[in-house]
Amino acid sequence: MFNLKDIKDHKDIQSLREQEEEELAKILSVKYGVRYINLKTTLISNDALRIIPEKKSREFKIIAFEKIGKKIKVAVISPKENNTQKYLDFLEKKGYSISVYMVSHKSLEKAWTRYSEMSYNTKTTAGMIDISLENVESIFQKTTNLKDLKETLKEILSSKDPHITSRFFEAILAGSLATKASDIHIEPEEDSVTLRFRLDGVLVVITKFEKHLYKLLLSRIKLISGLKLNVVKKPQDGRLSIKLKEKSIEIRVSVLPDAYGESIVLRLLDPDNISVTIEDLGIEKNLFAILDKEIHRPNGMILNTGPTGSGKTTSLYAFLKKIHTPENKIITIENPIEYHLPGIVQTQINIEKGYTFLEGLKSSLRQDPDVIMVGEIRDTDTAKVAVNSALTGHLVFSTLHTNNAVGTFYRLIDLGVQPNIISTAINMVIAQRLIRKPCEYCKKEVLIEGENKQIISKILSEIDNVEKYTNNIEKMFEPVGCPKCNNTGYKGRIGIFEAILVNAEIAKLLEQNPGKEEIKTIFKRQGLLSLSQDGIIKVLNGDTTLSEVQRVIDLE
Repeated sequence: MFNLKDIKDHKDIQSLREQEEEELAKILSVKYGVRYINLKTTLISNDALRIIPEKKSREFKIIAFEKIGKKIKVAVISPKENNTQKYLDFLEKKGYSISVYMVSHKSLEKAWTRYSEMSYNTKTTAGMIDISLENVESIFQKTTNLKDLKETLKEILSSKDPHITSRFFEAILAGSLATKASDIHIEPEEDSVTLRFRLDGVLVVITKFEKHLYKLLLSRIKLISGLKLNVVKKPQDGRLSIKLKEKSIEIRVSVLPDAYGESIVLRLLDPDNISVTIEDLGIEKNLFAILDKEIHRPNGMILNTGPTGSGKTTSLYAFLKKIHTPENKIITIENPIEYHLPGIVQTQINIEKGYTFLEGLKSSLRQDPDVIMVGEIRDTDTAKVAVNSALTGHLVFSTLHTNNAVGTFYRLIDLGVQPNIISTAINMVIAQRLIRKPCEYCKKEVLIEGENKQIISKILSEIDNVEKYTNNIEKMFEPVGCPKCNNTGYKGRIGIFEAILVNAEIAKLLEQNPGKEEIKTIFKRQGLLSLSQDGIIKVLNGDTTLSEVQRVIDLE
């Protein structure tokens, strides 16, 4: 009977043998003049896998693992073996251009297990996962709310299916799309793993599952998103795509080491979510009229501010779509490109290769653009070049991380931009947040009274001509919860906004190094709503609830 030390020693010996086998394959690859590959850590495309039937693959010890058009990569045990060579000739006669790689027996055996998964899995090509429509359609039909999804996942987890990893992952992805989740969180704990979805900006627990499945799931996610399996102590970022009903959905993958393993977050970038027009953002009509004029100016800068997840990118894309015409050239510098906009040149920064926001901005200026969008201003050099671009005949859109519109000026000064330059270059500063809308099927109308009345009355007292914005100051809605909204009481989101127009009065004040209260005074004179005022007006108009506004911003 083995004791723990015997088992550990056995595993160590086995691991050593596998390493020796890989080293031998490397040496032989040099001898035969081909490249070496380890298929255990390589993304295998189902498209390529289908080229060689499993029976032939095992018989001739050959497997195809990548396919781009008619170019394929194949791995073999021995490239000079007679039957292997004959099969390579056969593939060339079928019109394939072949690159040959050498593998170990263990590596090839691991790759053969992929044949049994193909009926459940998806074809994967250079980071693209193509989910089986049959499986996804089945999950979609069952999934009208979170309760349905939880039952589907429970059924899979209780099954003894040998392909449970594939089925579970498919169900997670399909379920997240069906429920319109923006993020998937897979979080290992001491004894189990928690799966959560972010729905309308709030995390919701979906299910818990066992650690052994998590390890398999982690390996699968790492493989298909181009991450290294053997890196477990450092954060990694990757991406993959799901092709579903002729629609490609990009997924950003983040893996972060934690106390009990590696935390996984998948951000779903559904192109349908970015199809919001500027008219649908929820901008108050007075501010909308001003903003519509500002985004059509030939030069200057419009800055959008707010924390991560506040909808800044969605708003900037809506602005770009509004002003895009065949007569102007728009270039974006993003990290990463979240959604693809037709007719617009979009570039993605690559810090490892030295292509930063600053370098991207400098390069884009040589492309004769009319409009430039810089995904984020985060350092002094980028801020100065962006501001200079706004002064030299370009309309520039960008974002900053500040709490409100007033704080933007101080952030730019901290980044080394001179106050007099700010007043000349900046046309407008916007701050925004996203708040949930009450579910139309279960929301409950209540009278405004008690502490709620005090909060609302205080904020309304600071608004001139409240009747311009709402006819109601007596009632509001509260969330209830029903199957239609997954018992959250909310369905969908809308923005709340505040903005400062940089006019002559603001420009003169900035040259005097003003305090925040002085800028706030001028902001009030401009007659635009603050974030809290816009939030309360939306509460009174039935677009959200008071508790939701309080969750997102401080009303004190």
